[in-house]
Amino acid sequence: MSVEESGSELDMEEQDEEQQIDYEEDEEESSSEEEDEDSTGGFSAGIYGPTEVNDTVFEELHMGPDCAEEVRELWSCFLLGAESREVAGEAIYAALFDAAPSLQSLFKTPRAVMAMRFMNGLNQIICSVTDPKALKVIVETLGFQHLDLEVTVPRVVIFRDAIVDLLSVEMGDRFTKRARDGFSTLLNYVGGAYIYVRVKFSERLKIIATSWATANNKQVGGNDEAGENKDLEDGNSGEREDDAHAAAANSPKSQKSRGWSSFRGSKPKAAQESALLSGKETVSDFRNTAVPKTFPGMFMFNAAVMGFSGQGWMNEILASWDTVVSNVSNSYRLQEECDVLSLRLSKYRGNINLSQYKAVMLASLRSLCKDWGTAHEVAWSWLWENVERMLKALMGKPAVQEAALVKMMSSLDSSAQDTIRREVYSKFFALAPAGQDFFKQSTTRLHFIADKLVAMTLDMYKEPKRMVEDISALGLRHVGYGIPTDLFGPFVTACVQVVRALADDELAEEAFRWSLGLISRILVRVINEGSTIVMKAINANSGKQLRKAVGCAPRGKRALWMLNVQVGTQSISPFMWAIETGSLDAAKAMIIDLLTIRADRDRYYYGMDILFERHSDMIRRLSLDAPALLPTLLNGLVWRSRTTENGQRRVNYYVKHLLVDAEGEFSKAIEWLAESRDPKIVCNPVIALVTDLVWGRVAYRTFLLGKVWFLFTLIVFITSQSVLNRLQKSESWDDEIASSSSLSSSSSGDLPLEIRVAIFMCRCFIYIFSLGQHTFSHARWIIHDLRNKDLVHVGCISIPAYLLNWQDCASLVLIITLACMLCIEPILHCLSHSAENLFTEHCEEGENLLFVYSIFSTLAMLIYFILLTDLAVFSTRVSAFVLVAGRVLVEVGLFLFGLIFVALAFACAISALEQDDPDFAGIPKSGVQLIKMTLGMFGGVHYDILSEYPALMVAAVCYIITTVVFMLNLLIAQLTCSYQATYLDMVGFARLNRGKIITETMPSVSKRRWEAFICSLRLDERLEFGVGDIGLSGGLQVLEPASAHITTVDMIRRFGGSTSPAAQWPQEEGTGLDEDEDRFDRLEKIVEKAMKRMSSTARRKHGQAGGSSSGLSSAMEKSSAQRAASASAVLSE
Repeated sequence: MSVEESGSELDMEEQDEEQQIDYEEDEEESSSEEEDEDSTGGFSAGIYGPTEVNDTVFEELHMGPDCAEEVRELWSCFLLGAESREVAGEAIYAALFDAAPSLQSLFKTPRAVMAMRFMNGLNQIICSVTDPKALKVIVETLGFQHLDLEVTVPRVVIFRDAIVDLLSVEMGDRFTKRARDGFSTLLNYVGGAYIYVRVKFSERLKIIATSWATANNKQVGGNDEAGENKDLEDGNSGEREDDAHAAAANSPKSQKSRGWSSFRGSKPKAAQESALLSGKETVSDFRNTAVPKTFPGMFMFNAAVMGFSGQGWMNEILASWDTVVSNVSNSYRLQEECDVLSLRLSKYRGNINLSQYKAVMLASLRSLCKDWGTAHEVAWSWLWENVERMLKALMGKPAVQEAALVKMMSSLDSSAQDTIRREVYSKFFALAPAGQDFFKQSTTRLHFIADKLVAMTLDMYKEPKRMVEDISALGLRHVGYGIPTDLFGPFVTACVQVVRALADDELAEEAFRWSLGLISRILVRVINEGSTIVMKAINANSGKQLRKAVGCAPRGKRALWMLNVQVGTQSISPFMWAIETGSLDAAKAMIIDLLTIRADRDRYYYGMDILFERHSDMIRRLSLDAPALLPTLLNGLVWRSRTTENGQRRVNYYVKHLLVDAEGEFSKAIEWLAESRDPKIVCNPVIALVTDLVWGRVAYRTFLLGKVWFLFTLIVFITSQSVLNRLQKSESWDDEIASSSSLSSSSSGDLPLEIRVAIFMCRCFIYIFSLGQHTFSHARWIIHDLRNKDLVHVGCISIPAYLLNWQDCASLVLIITLACMLCIEPILHCLSHSAENLFTEHCEEGENLLFVYSIFSTLAMLIYFILLTDLAVFSTRVSAFVLVAGRVLVEVGLFLFGLIFVALAFACAISALEQDDPDFAGIPKSGVQLIKMTLGMFGGVHYDILSEYPALMVAAVCYIITTVVFMLNLLIAQLTCSYQATYLDMVGFARLNRGKIITETMPSVSKRRWEAFICSLRLDERLEFGVGDIGLSGGLQVLEPASAHITTVDMIRRFGGSTSPAAQWPQEEGTGLDEDEDRFDRLEKIVEKAMKRMSSTARRKHGQAGGSSSGLSSAMEKSSAQRAASASAVLSE
């Protein structure tokens, strides 16, 4: 990027001259600069030096090549000597404030965040010291970010000397005079630039910020907070929530209106406002003549009035204008947005006159800003002219570059593509060997990434808007991977070198380089903006680091630091990223912190609402990916009072989001927990309360009404199959039957006509309503699963997934059984013979089918009663017994299998024995008799017969010992063990069953009844923590015996002092933050630092005094060793 493109000082002077602003003083400064450049030599042609801070000019710093390289090498050694960059940043922070404690008042950002800022800023500056143009842009951007700080020459000197002294101590003899002069010159250059930018542009940028906020009905924070919120590394992540919104617990109704999407791609309020600027909904209609109150609407109004309603290209600029204005102080970001905007404008077919946009923009701002004046006109004209210059520099180029790139891509054959895949990584690893540690995938995966990257360079020209969204999402994923942004530069260089070797067209090469450079800039920006200290703690999977990180957060935005990192319209949830990457220690620390109730005098802070609004599927995600964290989450939804009243303790269960979802419907939390099949988690007091509440007050009646019909059909079936057909016949009817010869084949006679009619009507009812209803339901479920391709494979057969439920499977078997009964119904087959006896079963055809029909009737009766076991859900104890019985049936099945196998073996053996006992004549009879022996049904007479056959008697005794003595007792032992294992969780299994039935029943509950139930709970009312202490809403308060859960510590963390949501929470004591360990770490670092200083001093004195100072050096070394020993003793104690 050139100096002119970045909005340098000379261009700004020329533009202001066109606005007739007096810059005579600047011209004098420029002339003095030229004189200095001609008269001196050195680091920057005499403009900058190691001793004086020059704040009158801001030019490129041309440091000697040897000096620049030595500065970079020394800085690399310093970073390698530290444990991590964070530790190095802490050292710089400590050195600065040890040298000048008064400077601490300038920095209100927490120590950990500020230390990381120092580290990132210095590293960025020093890495660019060999590139004067890039260094100037970086320093200018940082200067814009420090406009709110009063940077003075004395303070710059303090800052410079502190860092130089630190490097001198840490690096020792390697810190040469050239390196000292190089660092001093560089830091003087940076400090002078900060002062220069602040003097020249601070007022202009403030005017732009305040007038833009006025035009969009936004509030601008104070100067103190402005500096704090500029860097996204402090965790705000672009959030725009106000203090009341941040105090989530105190505004449940407003929170309900805010919808949070799940893990990735969510668009909070700020993103929605940005979407309104995108032109899709508001900007696209220039004919709207209503007088608006915001800039987008006023822009459309003025465009229509001024006759520019047909200029569609204005939509693109307007969609990006908020980002442009918001990043006016960030040269890199401004250039990136203009590059993307130029790509979007290239898709417009027609003439583009950028001056028209300026006219409409200024007219709109004049209408919205009541205090508009000459200063506003100059500031906004200056901004637009910078943007216009950047856009015109690229106007017309994207289309030509796209065509050249398409031609080059189409000319690449398979061998050339393979070369790109291989050589990109070879050159990259040669340029940056450290990159090998981050590319751990297989070769085929790396080749896929290379192909995807090449395709992205072309897609950037074709679909710039979509690609920016995709690249932002990709960058946020790289935040979680912890990849250093230093590697992106070498990777781009490697790609360009490979393409240069293959491409013959310089234009195509330039198109590839420019597109790839833009992609890398977007990725680096997104990663830098998204790399918060919370994400670093997650990458380390350290709960301790996580607690320290969020301890730096303002109390009003503490939850947002853990739940949202926003970059543009893309966001990532640090909490959900911790779950996906397996950083469960950090995730657990986040859950505990979010669900800890904190309070000051004004308000309570509780992260429940924002947690469930950000991740409405929280229960499902945890039950699938991190079930070990579910108890921690659920326990955090309970508050218990430390005090008791009359043997009772107040308990608040905050179950709002387990009952109601964002749309006011029944939450799916119970369904997700039932699907997890974990019997322990459903016994948690929170889940038990929710399920019992919904079951007792809503689902119970609906479920019972649904079962009434089933019970009625069962009664009808019993009546027709087991009651009416067994009624005694009257004597008169017996006489009539005896004298009749029409049904002489019926040995048992027939029933009276009234009973036969009743049987026929009952069976018609079963066939029509029971069979018909079940058939319709199963047909609907089968069609649903087939349409959704929700099939499961059982062996080589695919079946609908709903049949995995044993009740649905049993219901299908019942349908088949009833259908078979209908097909062989004796009454229907006897209709042709029922002229005399209507609806009789006893005809020749009916008699032949009657037994088979009775078999199907028996099977259907058993299935009806099996399906009736659902009614056990009314009692947890009964349901638990039924479930336990069902689980131990597996052991009975194994026993029966073993019994049949042993009986078959002995039956075959006995049949091979020479004997003529009629009871054991053949394998079938032998097997039956052996089974009778096991079941105690073999008579004593038959045992007497066995005595006549000694060999047969021995075989029978062996069989009895094997089955009765061994296998039956083994069955008892297995049943006992199985019951003991199941008994511990039988209540949990019962609650799982109840939860499943609740989720199946709730869709049948009317909306009016559900809303009445929710209103009766009064979840929007705030619950008391004590007499007169009104707390949080969203829960239910119950009383429990004081001995149930003994609580000796107040579960609410209360703090005094300031009640501002922008203030941090004070340091908490006794919260597991390992304060003692931290103190020992600090003490150890102090000791090491003192030892380094003493050894450095001893070496310098030794060099000055030669051999005469050896005694003094020896004494100092001895003294330092003694001090180290004493420090070690303190640490050990």
